[in-house]
Amino acid sequence: MDLRQMHKKAKEMDSFITIRFKRATAKRFQEFSKTHFKSHTEAMATMLDFFFCNEISPREKLGPTGRTIEAKLLKRINAVIAIMRDMEKTQTKPTVAMMESLFQAEEPKRKPLILEKKFTEERKEVRFQEKRNTSNEP
Repeated sequence: MDLRQMHKKAKEMDSFITIRFKRATAKRFQEFSKTHFKSHTEAMATMLDFFFCNEISPREKLGPTGRTIEAKLLKRINAVIAIMRDMEKTQTKPTVAMMESLFQAEEPKRKPLILEKKFTEERKEVRFQEKRNTSNEP
């Protein structure tokens, strides 16, 4: 029997029946039903349909809740952020600094070789002059 047949059969039988529940359980159900549905019948029918359609038992655990999944995701995101910061600090910034220093390097000042002499500067200076004899002038 599929859901349509079940609903059709339920509509045909519009009469009510009494089911006995413990008071605390009945109160919980009434509060839940008022919050999410128009009637208690609609609430119960929807819950039963959910379990039948999904072929699960109400006693089964469906896995982690949204809060636990969110907490795990936040932990993983924080771990990824820490890894990225560490990579930036230890790899990216030093590499960028080295690359910048390579591209912005000035030409090194050319130091003369030890054997090389600067003749131009030495020739400008007169080191020796011929001495003139001023005493015996003709």
